[in-house]
Amino acid sequence: MSRRNYGQVCSVAGALDRIGERWSLLIVRELLVGPLRFSDLARSVGGAPTDVLTKRLRDLERDGIVRRRVLDPPASVTAYELTELGRGLERPLIELGRWGLNFQEPSNVAELEPSSLPNALRVVLQPPPDASLTLGLRTGGKAYRLRVEDGWVAAERGEAEDADVTLAGTPWEVMATLVAGEDDEGRAEVEGDHEALEALRSMVVIPKRLRADAVAAVAAAT
Repeated sequence: MSRRNYGQVCSVAGALDRIGERWSLLIVRELLVGPLRFSDLARSVGGAPTDVLTKRLRDLERDGIVRRRVLDPPASVTAYELTELGRGLERPLIELGRWGLNFQEPSNVAELEPSSLPNALRVVLQPPPDASLTLGLRTGGKAYRLRVEDGWVAAERGEAEDADVTLAGTPWEVMATLVAGEDDEGRAEVEGDHEALEALRSMVVIPKRLRADAVAAVAAAT
């Protein structure tokens, strides 16, 4: 399985030569939140054939975008993580996700995988430069920590012991809590500072059509 190459003297083409193959950017998307074992990565990416995923990881390793590491005890297993070069894709990928909201349907949120929720929140939350708070997130049996600071939202796996507010529930419930307003039946469980929750709600930036459709969909579902 040879890798396609545009063969052009162009930085955009050169970037696509390395990350433009199917599944490559979704691998990067999942590793933005931290290292993953191959089996966990395969589940998170969703639907990539094992041999294709192996080939994409090999290509990304060769180009210095992904590397292998042994996780600290008690795991002590080999996982994949982004290199510093790979981390350079973080902001462009979040911006690409924001552009992709123009083609999103609110009903699709119900199909969002829990592992994709942290990055989905990073796409819709656009904080002002002076905002500073920590969001704890529990979904799909996993915990995440999202830190809002300097106009950016960083995310990592693990409990947010310093959370100002914590949301627990399905991706749909969490998104409904942030987009549709006051807590209600069918929304996420909220722990912590409700002022921090209101601050998060004020940071949600999505197309007007999508927001109106999302509010209507939430109302119909509750």
